[in-house]
Amino acid sequence: FDGLQVARGVRAFSDIPIIMLTAKARESDILRGFEAGADDYIVKPFSAKELVARVQAVLKRSQSASDGPRESRIQCGRLQIDLARRKVLVDGNEVPLTRTEYNLLHEFAGHPNKVLLHEQLLTSVWGQEYRDDIDYLRAYVHHLRRKLEPNPAQPELILTFPGVGYMLVVPENHG
Repeated sequence: FDGLQVARGVRAFSDIPIIMLTAKARESDILRGFEAGADDYIVKPFSAKELVARVQAVLKRSQSASDGPRESRIQCGRLQIDLARRKVLVDGNEVPLTRTEYNLLHEFAGHPNKVLLHEQLLTSVWGQEYRDDIDYLRAYVHHLRRKLEPNPAQPELILTFPGVGYMLVVPENHG
């Protein structure tokens, strides 16, 4: 088995944090890692301090995600987020998301129709130490669009504001 197969296998039954440690540094490899379910992707060589910081950040996100939501549902047009059960539905059909994809979507849903800056999203979803890792954010937005948008190449739900950030579009007559 390779790391991608292992990650997919783990994701089939668990949402425990997964950090991939690899020498594969191409963007396509990184995107495949996140698509397989990785919460973080670290390219060799890396320092022990960086590894510890990233493990702590993933564990912190994992803990805060399990602290439990206060509201029960967020309705964003065709998209519904059931916070109590951590489930996402599009047109009534459940869409499986990784923990980090869910946390990013939850951040968007908390600020509908508002442009969220790259740094703001990275800090709130990944932690302060990730505030400059825009490639991570792009990778996760790419995967959310593939899972949530009718046509990911022409997004209607999560819009890009180049050089600035992203916005979750919620129709005025919904949540």
